[in-house]
Amino acid sequence: MPAAARSDIAPSGKLRAAINFGNPILAVKDPVTGEPRGVSVDLSRELARRLGVPVELVTYDAAGKVVEGLKAGAWDVAYVAIDPARAVDISYTAAYVVIEGAYLVPQNSPIRSNDEVDRSHVHVVVGTGSAYDLFLTRNLKQAKIVRAPTSPAVTDMLVAQKLEVAAGVKQQLEADARRIGGLRLLDGRFMVINQAMGTPKVRGEAGVKYLHEFIEEMKASGFVAQALQRHRIEGASVAPRAVVE
Repeated sequence: MPAAARSDIAPSGKLRAAINFGNPILAVKDPVTGEPRGVSVDLSRELARRLGVPVELVTYDAAGKVVEGLKAGAWDVAYVAIDPARAVDISYTAAYVVIEGAYLVPQNSPIRSNDEVDRSHVHVVVGTGSAYDLFLTRNLKQAKIVRAPTSPAVTDMLVAQKLEVAAGVKQQLEADARRIGGLRLLDGRFMVINQAMGTPKVRGEAGVKYLHEFIEEMKASGFVAQALQRHRIEGASVAPRAVVE
């Protein structure tokens, strides 16, 4: 462990890791203990072990709030979707997990496919500042975006306001459909989300380089795959090895 990498990643002497409960593929609260658990938690603890520093889990209920935490200097590493808007302030590793973004509609909706969503009369609910918000803001030309406070609140807003479409993590929307009823997922996906580890852009190159190497080792060794299996995560896959040009 190069000393420069340790001081770049954890300059305070502890690793402050942002954990986002807004994406259940990455982290959830244990129903018994209330403690964070998930692949991002496991990665944080392993990174802290290698750095030789304690870990502090800084929890959020939405990806947008994780980004706000960056501006406040609240964390050293985070687990967020790779997006060009965020890359202004965040240095990313390659992806470690790939997940799908899907649409959810009322059971009686006339919308039958993803390419029917971008219409002038359609309102699409997204979590504020989420990967779906950023992506759809750039790509939807006619549909109107309605923002819920967090991604887990999206489906409830869809139903309460009698809107047309909810967008989010496929597994979260599937769970919402089972919980509420009267809803259905559209076939396929409208985007692929590459989830990566990020660190503030102002940190040194030694730390960024180490994080790249760390994530590649975690994928290659089976650590990420085992974490997904241990936490019973379905519908997410380990990202392929990064190609170094």
